[in-house]
Amino acid sequence: MVLPIDRSVVSDFAIFAGVPAEDIDAVLALARPRRLEEGTAVFRQGAPAKEFFLLLNGRLKVQQASPDGQQIVVRHINPGDLFGIARAVRRADYPGTAVAVVESLALVWPGSQWDAFIGRNPAFATAAMQTVGQRLQDANARVRELSTEAVERRIAHAILRLVNQAGRKTEKGIAIDFPVTREDIAEMAGTTLHTVSRVMSGWQQQGLVTLGRRRVTVNDAHRLFILAEGSGRESS
Repeated sequence: MVLPIDRSVVSDFAIFAGVPAEDIDAVLALARPRRLEEGTAVFRQGAPAKEFFLLLNGRLKVQQASPDGQQIVVRHINPGDLFGIARAVRRADYPGTAVAVVESLALVWPGSQWDAFIGRNPAFATAAMQTVGQRLQDANARVRELSTEAVERRIAHAILRLVNQAGRKTEKGIAIDFPVTREDIAEMAGTTLHTVSRVMSGWQQQGLVTLGRRRVTVNDAHRLFILAEGSGRESS
């Protein structure tokens, strides 16, 4: 027997802001919790979109394979985010692969419940459309960066996105609050692992960042922002 999900676990999430308690309960009654081990693929690119999700805690990354087989990290999923919402844009399959970066917990709904999910209250539909719109804006920004910017700027933008999503203030600076590898950053910036290692090692020597095993702390976010918005000419 699966116990009902208490609305308190989602009450702080923006998607449920202003939604009547009875509507939240009705939506949660259709959901099931799913624990995701680190490294687990929640769904894979091209698979039928049979479910959609809300992340309760943890962190996921979404990867896409380019036509030449290169893996690109297109975004990270944070607690409170809807994901796997291919049906919101009337897709029958998932456009990317979602992988748990750390042990995570999500709520899962059958894809057949999507129309009921957004129809129960206009706030759900608005939140879903805002999510889709934000991801399109992010995708456009990424395409612009990859097309026009030098590699060092792209790496700086990638790290600043991670800081904005999951930055935690520490004595040394702003730590990215989940494991992130240089390979992840290379996939975000559209460059090679060697280039990321070289650039970030240089930044560490300059005091911009502190690097650890799967950990990055930004010591000087202002200087990194200036670098990201500058006019570097380094090639990838």
